[in-house]
Amino acid sequence: MPEALDAVDAKILDLIQHDAALSVAEIAERVGLSSSPCWRRIKRLEDAGIVQRRVTILDRERLGLNFEVYCTIKLSLPSKDNLDSFDAAVQKWPEVVQCATVTGAADYELRIVTRDMHAFDEFMREKILSLGLVSNIESRIVIRPVKNSTAVPLGLVSPYISPHS
Repeated sequence: MPEALDAVDAKILDLIQHDAALSVAEIAERVGLSSSPCWRRIKRLEDAGIVQRRVTILDRERLGLNFEVYCTIKLSLPSKDNLDSFDAAVQKWPEVVQCATVTGAADYELRIVTRDMHAFDEFMREKILSLGLVSNIESRIVIRPVKNSTAVPLGLVSPYISPHS
């Protein structure tokens, strides 16, 4: 890791990854700094790219987006051009909330959120399959989420000083 973190950096990161709405003054108080040095540390972490962005997490079920599916996608021909085309298409689809290229028999793993089974079927037909690049789709419907976190495991960062110390 190019950027060395100390215990105060770790505490700041832990706080903001769990609640991006905290003010600099609140963060500073919790980590034992005044606001200016705390703001400089946060700015340094942002400039280094460690903090990419701060977001608000919405309750998708309260918004009527109750249907979540994991799809394993196999391209007909996984050439560079086809992979680039699929990557570009996925960027335009708001239903795809996560996408990763993967090893093994498939090329991609997608996490898709939509209203219901019918909306998912339309998404699959009109977007994924209309590309003409896909040879196989395996879909797994989420019955019940067990854990859903955006927090990274800071305890695995080395050298690392626990944010709870």
